[in-house]
Amino acid sequence: MGRTKIYFWLKIDKKFFDNIFIKRLKTVPGGYTMTVIYIRLMLESLESDCILYYEGYFDNLKEELALKLDVSEDDIDMTMAYFTKCGLIQIDEDKNAELPQAKALVQQETNQAAYMREYRKQQRENKESLTMSSDNLTLLTTCKTEIEKEIDIDIEKELQLEQEEANASKNVGAGGGKNPIFEKLKQAFGEMSVNGTIVSEVEDLLQTHGQALLMYALDETILSGGRNIRYTRSILERLQGQGIKTVEQAKQNAQEYKDKHVQKSDSVPFSELGKADDLGF
Repeated sequence: MGRTKIYFWLKIDKKFFDNIFIKRLKTVPGGYTMTVIYIRLMLESLESDCILYYEGYFDNLKEELALKLDVSEDDIDMTMAYFTKCGLIQIDEDKNAELPQAKALVQQETNQAAYMREYRKQQRENKESLTMSSDNLTLLTTCKTEIEKEIDIDIEKELQLEQEEANASKNVGAGGGKNPIFEKLKQAFGEMSVNGTIVSEVEDLLQTHGQALLMYALDETILSGGRNIRYTRSILERLQGQGIKTVEQAKQNAQEYKDKHVQKSDSVPFSELGKADDLGF
């Protein structure tokens, strides 16, 4: 079975649109567009704990969000300005945007829980159907079918995988003497900076990306002089966006990127090197 996934969604009801800041947009030019963009921003933030991280690809976060949502920078700028003024978007010192309302509305469920819920629903429906039909009464037996046995095996594997991941997270939280992740955290951010908040965030990254990629991202954080765990998270999210799932793939991608830039550097004519001063080097 595959790795346990977590599905997120926003639970929006009538009260959301009764919010004074949302209702006010009905009278503002472009208010409908701003409302839709705000909801999309909340959805975009769900997998990163309701925070939109500035990844540094463009001059500012607004440009990155405009590209992600495929909307104009003017619409993003107008939306960010309005909801920041209302306090529903909060920009931190690292230019990341936190959406506190999204935290209040977010719902989540693991794929294993959804699988079990659907399985139980089907079992209830089957049982009701069998009970109502006198022709099928003979099928009501305590013996499990081969399909049920396979389902039980799959469920056991899922539970075993979740238990292994929980144990790994528990080891991080315990900060046990020579736990490799805990030691790497101290190396990256200093022993005094490793607190309950950072451990909780690392547990989330561990469950989402696995230990190998997490250790790789922490090494990259150390090499790049990253100041906090958000930098590590941005590395992992970039790898995930590129479809990279193993350390080997990550290293190969990094080498290809390096080789590409070396080739570009080697292709610059000697006569052009004297112009470096014009570029501010």
